[in-house]
Amino acid sequence: MACRFLNVSRSGYYEWIARPPSPRAVADAALTATIRRIHADSRETYGAPRVLAELRLGLGVHVGRKRVARLVRLGGLAGVSHRRKRRGWKPDTATHEDLVKRHFRADAPNRLWFCDITQHRARDGWVYCAAVIDAYSRRIVGWSISDRITAEIVVDALEMARWRRRPEPGTVVHADRGAQYTSWLFGHRLRQAGLLGSMGRVASSVDNALIESFWSTMQRELLDRSSWTSKTQLASAMFEWIEGFYNPTRRHTALGNLSPWSSNDFISPPQPRHDQQEETVRVTGAGSSTAPSLTAGPTRSSIPQKQHGEKHSPAGCTSTITTGTTPQSEAHPSAESPTTSLDITPRGHCSVQQTLPPLTSRVED
Repeated sequence: MACRFLNVSRSGYYEWIARPPSPRAVADAALTATIRRIHADSRETYGAPRVLAELRLGLGVHVGRKRVARLVRLGGLAGVSHRRKRRGWKPDTATHEDLVKRHFRADAPNRLWFCDITQHRARDGWVYCAAVIDAYSRRIVGWSISDRITAEIVVDALEMARWRRRPEPGTVVHADRGAQYTSWLFGHRLRQAGLLGSMGRVASSVDNALIESFWSTMQRELLDRSSWTSKTQLASAMFEWIEGFYNPTRRHTALGNLSPWSSNDFISPPQPRHDQQEETVRVTGAGSSTAPSLTAGPTRSSIPQKQHGEKHSPAGCTSTITTGTTPQSEAHPSAESPTTSLDITPRGHCSVQQTLPPLTSRVED
């Protein structure tokens, strides 16, 4: 009956059923399985363009753009999409002129940094994250996480960037006109370090578009995809996404679909000084036992101060970041590559340990 209705012969119908799949269909099935694995490894954030980049650059598979888009669509896969952003108010008070003027490119690492703060709500309150991004490598070189939005959070992120990268005087640090960045404390720290402050126009996210784009990616690929039960859980997820996924792994279209780490593999490192072999930085939250601080990043009091006639040049160090009140820090002078561990204590405190390599190893911007 069906053959008569479709106007096909019975023999042709049975031949079609018994026919083996074509080589093209077999190849598509194998490629679809690889695409599903890439999509899962990206935490289900990659769409067809980045899946294509991973196939070509990561796996060396020669495949067309339209074919990948078709298989992604047929497989029911999709990248995460943007969420509409609400516009907030910022004070019209600039402490520095705009030195960037929407020129977001740099010809070398540590020449141009962008700073900003984002916030996200957990079930028990808000968590704030301040970050410093390098315009050349798009790497997050400094960050700080806290449940209080004060000037200290942006200073801590700047101090982490200085501690990691050791920028030369004259590096431009661009920010918006938020109260934390127009504060005396932040400006004083810039002047102390010989860095040049820069600010865009009031309520203009385009003037700070490079780091705003980073926040949009973080919001889309991490923050909006889960419901966060506690501030500690959210702070730990922010840390793990930045240091465990974005910096070392996530492919960036502006870098030719390389990750922020791998985009700078061929940069020659600065010559280290050998007058000091080891330095330990201790970082700890400042909150009480009833309301623990989520501060993550070197604090002003924890950065070793330069004494008269002394130069700091760490060959290797360990930074411990914790939301409890008991600091923990241990030096590893022989570390060859950065390692990171996260520990949730029975009391609910979040402890993060990060070991950085000697400055004689590859510079990672």
